[in-house]
Amino acid sequence: MKKYIVLYHASGSAMKKMQEIGPEEMKKGMEPWMIWAKKCGRNLVNLGAPLGGGIKLSKTGSEPSKKNVVGYSILQAENIETAKKLLKNHPHLEWTDGCEIEVHEAQPLPNQ
Repeated sequence: MKKYIVLYHASGSAMKKMQEIGPEEMKKGMEPWMIWAKKCGRNLVNLGAPLGGGIKLSKTGSEPSKKNVVGYSILQAENIETAKKLLKNHPHLEWTDGCEIEVHEAQPLPNQ
């Protein structure tokens, strides 16, 4: 099985909306995620967590990231097509306009 890193993107307005909701609404908002996680079963290696405050590092210093990465998950699947099927109708895509998902295959290190 291959591993896939799933990155969740959201617009600034979507993130502001998330910061304004209360604990009960947050709990209710996680219900579709738990349904998705159950559907993935053993293919979901790590549900992940929300991310915030990203910075971009370079040789010349650092600056705030403009990528709008707001969370991650880790999946395992036979191939990218299977990974895409696991992400079909994902609750992140239904949450609000400007939400996207990016998937990357984790490549093995040479000689490992």
